[in-house]
Amino acid sequence: MLAEALLEAYATNNRIAAYLIENLDEEAWRAEPPGGKGRTIAAVVAHVHNVRGMWLKAAGGDVVEKLDPKTVSRAEAIEALSKSHRALGKLLAAALAGEGRIKGFKPDAAGFIGYLISHDAHHRGQIAMLARQGGHPLPQRVIFGMWEWGSR
Repeated sequence: MLAEALLEAYATNNRIAAYLIENLDEEAWRAEPPGGKGRTIAAVVAHVHNVRGMWLKAAGGDVVEKLDPKTVSRAEAIEALSKSHRALGKLLAAALAGEGRIKGFKPDAAGFIGYLISHDAHHRGQIAMLARQGGHPLPQRVIFGMWEWGSR
């Protein structure tokens, strides 16, 4: 039961990421960051997916194709995040059903889920900030909607 709850929390985390990307102003996706330094929102999302792919490779999971931060579209990013989420979910389910370990990560699979959710959440905050600073703030309904884990 706990394993299913952890996997569902990770699935909700991925749905929240897709919700955010779907609700961004199109112009925000490639807007230059303030001062011209740092990543665009597209590059931040590519980074999230590519880090997931790095962990999948290190842990011996299914390989996912990397995203190019300069060319990825919102639709491609959502699809890629879905693929990396499914591959990690498969890896996590096997670990939680077994010894609870993820190759290359300490302490355990539950900690890895916490790490993955924290990493995604950090970058969701970064995306919201970049959108606002770039003149494309998220609507209040979207900001609050990212916290509606019970309905997402």
